Amino acid sequence: MNIHKSSKAAATALLAGLSLLLSGCFITPGKFTSELILTQQDRFTFTYEGEIFFLGLSGLAEMGAAADEFVADDCYDDETYEERECTSEDLADQRAAWDANAGMRAAEAAQQAEQMSAMMGGIDPSDPEAAAELTALLLRQEGWTRVEDKGDGLFDVSYSVSGELSHDFMFPVIEGFPTANPFVQMILRDGEVVRVNAPGFSAGNESNPMSAMMGGMGGMAGLAAMGRQGPDADEMPETPVIEGTFTIVTNGVIRANNTDEGSVPTARGDELVWNISPRTQAAPTALIDMSR
Repeated sequence: MNIHKSSKAAATALLAGLSLLLSGCFITPGKFTSELILTQQDRFTFTYEGEIFFLGLSGLAEMGAAADEFVADDCYDDETYEERECTSEDLADQRAAWDANAGMRAAEAAQQAEQMSAMMGGIDPSDPEAAAELTALLLRQEGWTRVEDKGDGLFDVSYSVSGELSHDFMFPVIEGFPTANPFVQMILRDGEVVRVNAPGFSAGNESNPMSAMMGGMGGMAGLAAMGRQGPDADEMPETPVIEGTFTIVTNGVIRANNTDEGSVPTARGDELVWNISPRTQAAPTALIDMSR
């Protein structure tokens, strides 16, 4: 196996994934339990208990920065165009070109760091106190009753909020953060009909590219290991696996849903339950008429 080639492929794959940071797709669930209650005509209650992963605060982001190191390109015969072993002169020329672009790379890195800070509500991900700042930011917002830093971008949280069924709702909403990849959306339609979508609770949904990226991290780890040697060759920051349940409880009329078993009557009302795992392809969705 060509070490240069595999290392370069690993760096390319990792940086491509980390580009999601700059498009706002950088928060994903880990292990969780979530519930939406719609049992009164004009009220709702939403809860989320479990893990939330912030890519920008993880070791993966650090690896993305570390990937900015010289890796030689493949060399080819000028006549046959077949791949050949690079000579010392080839490598020297490539290194010189790499060094000549150092200033441009540094400027790009500084710009990306500024963009990442903007994506994190002004929090500098490289600051050792970044996790503590994020914890304080969440706890001062209504609904967040527990926020515990588990390290490497992973937080254990408890969130609960109740309100009038008079406006759209989305979770999570974090002050200063973009709202690009919500876990759950509740959209009100005319006639007191509620549309519930949970794009963040799907590993394969196109509207949640972050979860798809997390599913591919195992392959990235393999590529990265091929390009490294020594005792740390197969080490890569662990990423959370999406695993949990999302439940809707309602006494409204369920017009549509994509659960496996449909609604189940309970003492609280009709329940819709989705079991979420890395194999979940379709995002949970339901259409509920609350007019009765």
